[in-house]
Amino acid sequence: MRKKVTKAIFPVAGMGTRFLPATKSVPKEIMTLVDRPLVQYAIDEARAAGIKEFIFVTSRGKGALEDYFDHAPQLEQELRKKGKDDLLEILKNTNMDSGEIAYIRQHKALGLGHAIWCARRLVHNEPFAVMLPDDVIAAEKPCLQQMVEAYEETGGNMVAAMEVPQERVSAYGVLDVAEDMGSMVKVKGMVEKPKAEAAPSNLAVIGRYILSPNIFKNLNKMKAGAGGEIQLTDAIAQEIDNEETGVYGYRFRGQRFDCGSKAGFLQATVAFGLARDELRDDLEGYLQEVMASRKAAE
Repeated sequence: MRKKVTKAIFPVAGMGTRFLPATKSVPKEIMTLVDRPLVQYAIDEARAAGIKEFIFVTSRGKGALEDYFDHAPQLEQELRKKGKDDLLEILKNTNMDSGEIAYIRQHKALGLGHAIWCARRLVHNEPFAVMLPDDVIAAEKPCLQQMVEAYEETGGNMVAAMEVPQERVSAYGVLDVAEDMGSMVKVKGMVEKPKAEAAPSNLAVIGRYILSPNIFKNLNKMKAGAGGEIQLTDAIAQEIDNEETGVYGYRFRGQRFDCGSKAGFLQATVAFGLARDELRDDLEGYLQEVMASRKAAE
């Protein structure tokens, strides 16, 4: 019987330099999208997919991220005293029980593959998910839940994939497709940031993965031989010819926002704001006013 995916790794050791000066004192992962930190969206998505153990690969300066998941007795007591049960319920979703969450330090910035390798002893010999909180996905059924359901049919290794315009493929890892089965594709190659004219497809990999523990063996070899960054893509590519596992791309249903960029973060803020009943009218009215005044100025 296929093992269930119950563990997820969240690589959050990056310095977030694109958001300076904010990230001088605030970890990028707890910057607020409407009223929730980025990382909360990833945690909620993971929980919906059946994840029970949350492994964060962090670095120096991420104390505020660790504190965020802690209980806040004084605040909870104050809210209880004032009868603010709705806010207490919101807080409850941010708490993690003891033993549910673990933190591992990545002491050197040696790439995403190295960050995943740092968590190997906590994952052991089980399939696991990797979630990059920078990628926020608005979907009716959460993206990782879609992938876990598909994984139950295929096993192996799975990457979330989406079609991107041909002129933008050079910003992504791109899949070389052996067989297209609709929402699922069988992968025969992965190319990191190809030139547009040389890209094997326009199917780009984004920050959701379900991986077999073989990945750690591949990363071990790469760590022994690599002086620079250790790419997760390279470790996954080594599984393509493995008959027992293989690699699949999954075309998820939903809209992905790149919250690692300022433009993507602003787009997500507008989209998630408009999706909220209590904010929609005010925000929509304001946006219409802004567009009207811009047109008038032209």
